[in-house]
Order: sequence, then structure tokens, then C-alpha cells
Amino acid sequence: MVFIHDTRQSLRAAAHLVNTMPGRDGEDTLSTAADFEEYLRVNPYTGAIRRDETELAALRAIRPRLRRLWEVDRDAAVPLVNEMLRDGHALPRLVIHDGFDWHIHATSDDAPLATRVLVEAAMAFVDVIRADEYDRVRICSADDCDDVYVDYSKNGSKRYCDTGNCGNRMNVNAYRRRKARESA
Repeated sequence: MVFIHDTRQSLRAAAHLVNTMPGRDGEDTLSTAADFEEYLRVNPYTGAIRRDETELAALRAIRPRLRRLWEVDRDAAVPLVNEMLRDGHALPRLVIHDGFDWHIHATSDDAPLATRVLVEAAMAFVDVIRADEYDRVRICSADDCDDVYVDYSKNGSKRYCDTGNCGNRMNVNAYRRRKARESA
């Protein structure tokens, strides 16, 4: 599965944003100006960024819409993606900047950040849907995690997210269960 740089970047940013929502631990990790700055550091966006409370609130408000893309199958994702593109008044155009080759922006640089994030995520999901790779859009399989990710592994066998050391934790739990059964 090969996606162009901007698609991978948008998918990664969307997953990161979704994973800031209160999960099983109940903690919202996008509630302060510092959280917002960290999100922007890890996921840089071009265009106007105000970095104020209104913009932070708007960004937080789109998280459930993005999360929904991980909760549905490919066919059910299509109307969600189309709605995001429509709501963002998407008008794709080719751009080149910051050392990146030609890629697509679908909103103006002065559109609100939340609109740009939503539309860029929708455009990335267009690529996933068209490539028939939607089965790689996943929710972590760990019993105690509901974070989202996109599986970029060659064989599509990734089961755990990278945010909470879930794979190692589940492997240790399985090992301990096996040892306990052997001892009994």
C-alpha cells in the first residue's frame, strides 16, 4: 500500500486528532493551549493559524466526525467523506511548497484551521477508499485502548496502535496468562 506523502500526513494528523478525545481513560489531551501547540508541532499545517480558544474549540468539535470514519466500513465512509468535502467547500487544486512536490490542497489557505483539517482528512480518505485499502483503517485491538490508526504494514497485520505501547502490553499479558496456565 503506497500513499503519497500528503495522504499519509493527513491520515496521521487525523488519527492523532481523534486520539486526543477522551477515551477509556477519560482524559482529553487537546484541552489546553500547550496541547494545541504540541498537535501543531507534530502535525504542521500551512495557511492561517490563529492559535486562539475559538480555533481550539473548532478543532476539538470536528473530532467526532473524524472518529466516525474509523467506526464504519468503506461503503459507509463514502457519504461521511462527501459530507466533509461539501461542508468544507472543497475545491481541489495542485500546490507545491515547503520542499514537497506537487500535491493537493482543497481549501484556501485562509480557511479556518478546523475546516482545512477536516477537508484534508476527507481527501486522504478519498485515496484510501479509491485504493480499496479501507480495511487498514483500524481501532486498536488492545482490551484497554480505543485509539485509532492506519495500518501501513506490508502484510496488513498490525493490530495495535502506537500511542500506548499496546502491542507490548498485550503480549506481556498473553505471556503471563500462558505461564499461569502452565503453572496450574
